[in-house]
Amino acid sequence: MNFHEELADRTAWTENVVKTFLPEESGTQKAIMEAMNYSVMAGGKRLRPLLMHETYRMFGGTGRVILPLMAAIEMVHTYSLVHDDLPAMDNDQYRRGKLTTHAKYGHAMGVLAGDGLLNYAFETAMTAFDCGEDPERVAKALRIIGRKAGIYGMIGGQVVDVQSTGRAIDQEELDFIYELKTGALLEASMMVGAVLAGASDEEVEAVEKIASDVGLAFQIRDDILDVTSTLETLGKPINSDDRNEKTTYVTIHGLEQASKDVEEISERAIEHLKALPYENEFLLELIKSLIYREK
Repeated sequence: MNFHEELADRTAWTENVVKTFLPEESGTQKAIMEAMNYSVMAGGKRLRPLLMHETYRMFGGTGRVILPLMAAIEMVHTYSLVHDDLPAMDNDQYRRGKLTTHAKYGHAMGVLAGDGLLNYAFETAMTAFDCGEDPERVAKALRIIGRKAGIYGMIGGQVVDVQSTGRAIDQEELDFIYELKTGALLEASMMVGAVLAGASDEEVEAVEKIASDVGLAFQIRDDILDVTSTLETLGKPINSDDRNEKTTYVTIHGLEQASKDVEEISERAIEHLKALPYENEFLLELIKSLIYREK
C-alpha cells in the first residue's frame, strides 16, 4: 500500500461525502448557507470523518449509514473552529491559508454560521435513521456525538481554555483542556465508527482510549508547530498561543520533551490498536502520520 496515495484518494472521497450533505445556497436566508459552506469547504485534513470511516471498516462496517455521521462530525468540528477564530476568542484572521469566516463575512455572520453548522450537523446525522440500519446503533452514535461535543466534552474543554488565558496553569489542568477540547471529537469519531459497525461495549471503550491518546499527541504536535512552523506551511498564524497568553505543552516541557512525548503517546495508541482482534493497515498508518505532520 502506498499510504500517501491512499490518503489523497480517501481524503478526496471523504471531502465529497461531506460536500454532498451541505445545504443548498438558496432562499432568502442563503447568506447563512454560503457562510456555512465556505467554512466547511475552506480546506482541512478531514481527519475526523476519515477516522470514523476507517474505524467503521476495521470492525466490518460496509453500509451507507456511516455517511451522514461523517458529514455531521466535520460540521461540528468546523463550527468549533469558526467560533474559536472569533474576536472574543482567538481573534484569528486566517485559517488554512484563507480568511476566517468572521473575517470574510463579518462578526455576526461568523457567530450565526457556527450556530447554523452545529444545528445542521444533528439534522444531517439524524438522516442515518433512514438508512435501514439498526436504529439503536444510530441512537447510540448520536448520543456519543452529543456528549463529546457538549459541556462534558469539547465545549467543556474550551471553557477551561478560555478561563486559563493570561495565567499559568499546571499539567493537570492542561491535560483536562486537551482531553476535552481536542480529544473529545476524535474519540467521538472513532467510537461512532465502532458502534455503527456493531462493536461490543468493551471494544468501543478500547477505541475511546486509543482515540484519547491520538488526540493528546495531535494537540501536542499542534503546540510544537505553533512555534516552529510558518504561516505559509501551517495555514494559520503562528505563535498565536503566545500572543493569546496561553500555556501549552511546549511552555511547560520545552520543544525536545514535547517531541519525545508525541512519539511515545502515539506509539502507545498504535500498540493498543494492534491489540484489537481486527486490522486496518491504512488506519494504522494514518495515526502514525500524525506524529510527523507539518500542518
